[in-house]
Amino acid sequence: MSAIEQAEARPRGTRLPRRARRNQLLGAAQEVFVAHGYHAAAMDDIADRAGVSKPVLYQHFPGKLDLYMALLDQHCEALIQSVRTALSSTSDNKLRVAATMEAYFSYVEHEGGAFRLVFESDLTNEPAVRDRVDKVSLECAEAVCEVIAEDTQRPYDQSMLLAMGLTGMAQITARYWLGSGQSIPRNAAAELISSLAWRGIAGFPLQDTEESDGAQTPPEA
Repeated sequence: MSAIEQAEARPRGTRLPRRARRNQLLGAAQEVFVAHGYHAAAMDDIADRAGVSKPVLYQHFPGKLDLYMALLDQHCEALIQSVRTALSSTSDNKLRVAATMEAYFSYVEHEGGAFRLVFESDLTNEPAVRDRVDKVSLECAEAVCEVIAEDTQRPYDQSMLLAMGLTGMAQITARYWLGSGQSIPRNAAAELISSLAWRGIAGFPLQDTEESDGAQTPPEA
């Protein structure tokens, strides 16, 4: 049972611990923002969805932008951590690519539409929002860049460009897959894109392989 469902099961006005109340309000706000966008969402709607009075909502969040930014921070960090976890889950680079692609596809499917707050926000003209969106793309790419640079010994600028290409592919294809109706099962879709990505990145040999015999191992199918 979600925080909102638990709250709805209680009589209106029941006091919750501060952290539980904050989580409940964030859950309600996410549903409203995803459904209506930032500009059309109203604090009244969020309070009603959470089953609280507006003064209770304002005790936790001084305004709509504060609430939106708290949600954005939460879900940006969730994606960054998911990508880092994928990269650290194995030392096999082919499996790393697959795990990273799966992280993006899983994120867009299971975060209750939260990816729309990160990648499809109607508030990108707000500098603080734009900074967060840029930050999540940059930090995910930097995590991938570290692996590429360590394994290939390519300079940072080259490694970062390759990393941006991989994470950009993951983000755009995952969003397209979701928006196109998910006719391909998620695992199959992520596997298809990871195969494409691996065929590209595997063309850059590991440094120790390159030094040992000068040969470049062809990409695995």
